[in-house]
Amino acid sequence: MRGIPSLITDIRKNVFTEVARMAYAGNGIEAANDLPYKIVPGDRPLHRESVFLERAIAGERVRLAMGLSLRPVDGRHLVTEGMDAAAVAEQYYEPPLINIVSYACHACPPNQYKVTKYCQNCLARSCEKVCPKGAIEFENGRSHIDQSKCIKCGKCAKACPYNAIIHMERPCAAACGMDAIGSDEQGRAVINQDKCVACGQCLVSCPFGAIVDKGQIFQVIQSILKGDQVIAIVAPAFIGQFGKHSTPGKFIAAMKQLGFSRVVEVAVGADMCTIEEAADFLEKVPAEQPYMATSCCPAWHSMIYKLFPGEAKNISMTLTPMVFTARMLKKENPGCKIVFVGPCAAKKLEAIREDIRSDVDFVLTFEELQGMFEAKEVDFETIECGEDLNEGTAAGRGFAVAGGVAKAVTDLIHEKHPDMEIQTARAEGLRDCRKLMLMAKAGKYKGYLLEGMACPGGCVAGAGTLLPVELASKVVGRYQSEANTASPMESPYRDLGKKLEEED
Repeated sequence: MRGIPSLITDIRKNVFTEVARMAYAGNGIEAANDLPYKIVPGDRPLHRESVFLERAIAGERVRLAMGLSLRPVDGRHLVTEGMDAAAVAEQYYEPPLINIVSYACHACPPNQYKVTKYCQNCLARSCEKVCPKGAIEFENGRSHIDQSKCIKCGKCAKACPYNAIIHMERPCAAACGMDAIGSDEQGRAVINQDKCVACGQCLVSCPFGAIVDKGQIFQVIQSILKGDQVIAIVAPAFIGQFGKHSTPGKFIAAMKQLGFSRVVEVAVGADMCTIEEAADFLEKVPAEQPYMATSCCPAWHSMIYKLFPGEAKNISMTLTPMVFTARMLKKENPGCKIVFVGPCAAKKLEAIREDIRSDVDFVLTFEELQGMFEAKEVDFETIECGEDLNEGTAAGRGFAVAGGVAKAVTDLIHEKHPDMEIQTARAEGLRDCRKLMLMAKAGKYKGYLLEGMACPGGCVAGAGTLLPVELASKVVGRYQSEANTASPMESPYRDLGKKLEEED
């Protein structure tokens, strides 16, 4: 589904656009009550059985886009309920970040193997023969699976010569590497928030658009209109996300039209992160710890803390690129507001940690920023180029793709110690990240640098992206090749990282 335009992506864009348009208009929060009617106009439903149901779902989407919680369904509640307290520039998220609008959920079937009409009632009956639990019998000329006995091993599906047995699994649950999604009494999906790490992969996998994350579009615009100096720090995965005409120069000009005073690429912070992680690795592995896990992906961190708490001490203590960049700018511009613009849902939770709140004020995904561009009618084809982004190195920009962090760190170590052998292992997607950590816990990666990315493909596959993953990876590769410098040691900020860490 990722990167494929659909009704779901249209609805999300419309919600973000209308919330941004309302915020820029400055007419107050009461206008939010009208937004469901703008998002779902007319008297006929677009895709569900009722226009009233569509508007109810749109109303919840509006609330979540403004950082508010879902409303109870057992009474009458206005869209704006509680909004006066949340619609201020200083408002942070109230967990949970990832939410399921229950009446938008299709109640998809849970994990099961099912026999289709294409069963030929063959004499071989291979499916029955290979089933280790005796769960398959033939009834009325067709194979039948007893779900109470089935252990979901899939042997029957592999054995069927007609491919008549299919594997059905709830898409959101299949995408969740933390096994955090279950079912309520009506078969609708529910999230176990104790397990969830807010990676957002369920959000982009739901074919019915029932899973929604909270946003801060309204609060960012409030800060801009209030006259704050609002600086955008942009993850390197941004390149190409807003269309073929969105060059870095045009992107900066577009951001200025939205009201941002300055744009800085987070690749600058990634360069600092590379330098400090390389130093961290050389100092501590294996003298003080058996291996080191990279520090950048917040969902990867959360997974380790939740499932492997004893291994958390092996995560690099280096600040993330987002925090390095934000802290640098806060030091240069006292009183400014920092907005991290990136591909990641989990960064929203990272930013509200008590030790980071003073560094990062807001987080927007590329999808949410696109809504702001739509609201201000920004046209990348006709807009004139502004200044360029040229301070991040190729290594820093490479953090956007899977393997990029480990490569940057090992390349830097080899610059100083060309004969040193650095062993690395990496995983993409939380299921594979869990396997990686199981091996690490068992002592299989002594002396290694481990890189974990919650999203398969890396940051370019984050829940807030707009491009297909393969295309986004290629565009980032070109962006890397256009960097003025290759190594973090050539960055003008190469000596700043340690000082910023000491201020933690």
